Amino acid sequence: MKIGRPLKLRRTLACAAARVRRDFVRYGLALALVNAVFLPMAAPQALAETRILALGDSLTAGYGLGASEGLTAQLEKALKRKGVAARVLNAGVSGDTTAGGLARIDWALGDKPDVAIVALGANDMLRGLDPAKTEQNLDGILTKLKAAKVPVLLLGMRAAPNLGREYGGRFDAIYPALAQRHGVLLYPFLLDGVAAEPRLNLPDGIHPNAAGVAAIVERLVPYVERLIGAPRTAG
Repeated sequence: MKIGRPLKLRRTLACAAARVRRDFVRYGLALALVNAVFLPMAAPQALAETRILALGDSLTAGYGLGASEGLTAQLEKALKRKGVAARVLNAGVSGDTTAGGLARIDWALGDKPDVAIVALGANDMLRGLDPAKTEQNLDGILTKLKAAKVPVLLLGMRAAPNLGREYGGRFDAIYPALAQRHGVLLYPFLLDGVAAEPRLNLPDGIHPNAAGVAAIVERLVPYVERLIGAPRTAG
């Protein structure tokens, strides 16, 4: 009897160990099954981040502001607060004209954006350039974006009053005409509610400060949400 008990105990322990091994095998198979079924479902969400190209000048680049205060940074944060997974690509160059934007649009498209925001023309206006040439350059930019099947939000600009009524009328008409011609979304005036407001601008009176950018972004977000939901244009 003394010899049999250890033998019986060893057999009991062996059986228990076998059950544990079988349970681990079953658990491992179940875990593998869960990974196989659910991880591929989650992967597209991780890859669903919308890439937004912001092609513009100093107003886009964030002239005079910290890295987190500029238009692209604040817009990206505002979209994420609303649950929109987006990355805003800052393609703003201070001092750039529509001609400069047209010259670098092919390079900017190398970043493979899903949608684009075009915010150019302010420097053309400040230099008194011919509105017909400004319109021609913007038309070229929009044509290239359409060829790349990238939906566009066009941010309008308005002429300064000191340039005269005739110039102002020609310049201000550019953006609605282009939006209609190309079938793109239009935000009529980028500096709406901010222009000529000292508390919302840097000391130069031209460029928005961080608070001014926040005011712009608040108005702009609904348009960008519509842009993201817009169908990609046919080739």
